[in-house]
Amino acid sequence: MTTDELEQLLAAQPVALLHRLARGRVHRHFRLGKRRLVELLLRHSTENRAGLESDLQTLIQERAGRRALSEARRAEHPRIAKPGRQPDRPPAQSGKGRLRPPELESSEPACSLGAWLEGLGVPEPKPFVPDAWQEEALARLAETDVIVSVPTGSGKTYVAIEAARRAMEDNRTVIYTSPLKALSNTKFTEFSRLFGADKVGILTGDRRDNAQAPLLIMTTEILRNLLYDAAGGEIDVRLDTLGLVIMDESQYLADPERGVVWEETIIFCPSQARLLLLSASIGNPQDIADWLTSIRPTPCHLVKHAKRSVPLRAGYLHPNGKLVPLFRTVSIPYGHPGALHPEAKRLFVHYEDETLPPRSR
Repeated sequence: MTTDELEQLLAAQPVALLHRLARGRVHRHFRLGKRRLVELLLRHSTENRAGLESDLQTLIQERAGRRALSEARRAEHPRIAKPGRQPDRPPAQSGKGRLRPPELESSEPACSLGAWLEGLGVPEPKPFVPDAWQEEALARLAETDVIVSVPTGSGKTYVAIEAARRAMEDNRTVIYTSPLKALSNTKFTEFSRLFGADKVGILTGDRRDNAQAPLLIMTTEILRNLLYDAAGGEIDVRLDTLGLVIMDESQYLADPERGVVWEETIIFCPSQARLLLLSASIGNPQDIADWLTSIRPTPCHLVKHAKRSVPLRAGYLHPNGKLVPLFRTVSIPYGHPGALHPEAKRLFVHYEDETLPPRSR
């Protein structure tokens, strides 16, 4: 897609869709008009064109799906208003004083259990080919700090592994942090298998193995404490050769209790080390990238896209062991949570009849 084609496609979209696309890309986008939004999104596309186009197509498809469903509902349940006459039945009430519109179902038949389960399982082995955003993150990491904000299952761990391998080949120390000791232990086992037990160490509150290894796994609190000690003249690990710090689950920056640990770790991180922040759920990654750029000697580059590599499906498992799709469609109908599968609704009613007392039904 050329720049002119992208500009025309953006200009043809409603401003609400452009604001959704601008989240994490354009600072204070909610204050901007349509023309300015298009201009800034085009400017941002020079950094991550593929991610912007992918997110734009996803939003357009979602909007088209919502419109098609809305038109189908209107066709199935036409409303004919007669002058001077009120509707025979008011909308159902939900809670005190709140009106809930009646639930309308699509005219399309609900998906079957077989269709819902189709495609699940272990895929056929294929040669691994990195995605464009993975190559972009690794290329940028050679010059800048990087934030990777992509959906779960997209391949963030590959970026961490490849970045760690390249850093160790350059005789630089790598530190990988996670918020949980259990996750640190899991990564220690995984990385030991990939790089060899002699090259991987672990430091947690209750475990200390191979502390002088070129790749160290630890919780973020442990790294923060090590950086505190280094500031006081006590160097417990090879911080002088530190070349890369990988911070997994970096959405903990927003945690009201532990977020300060991530902030202090970033602030005290040695200037010669590159920072790689990984997360699937940062709500404002561009703001975090701007903050890192303002406090670090190296600018920070954001790699972001919203298209899931592994689509989500929702099902309902009844206590009697019966499994059914939760929604009428195979995929999750975002924006239409009321489009429940008829069999799931029947099982809900059955469960309530069995468990709730008569007065609560």
